[in-house]
Amino acid sequence: MLILARKPGEAVAIGDDISIRVLEIKNGQVKLGVEAPDHIPVHRDEIYRRILEANRRAAAEQFGDLESLATNLAEKKRHT
Repeated sequence: MLILARKPGEAVAIGDDISIRVLEIKNGQVKLGVEAPDHIPVHRDEIYRRILEANRRAAAEQFGDLESLATNLAEKKRHT
């Protein structure tokens, strides 16, 4: 992990396309501005973790649905 000290108005560059700027420090809270291309999603960590979990659950449900569908199709083939 890279640890940097920045003052309000200063930024950190990540590659050629991403910049993170300290906008304000007030009452123990830091406000950051993130500049990134539109094709790069930027989320707060807790939101990103929820997205990952929702995707994991959705993938598991779809797999279960596919198994059920395959079973139903196999049963229909046997009866025809």
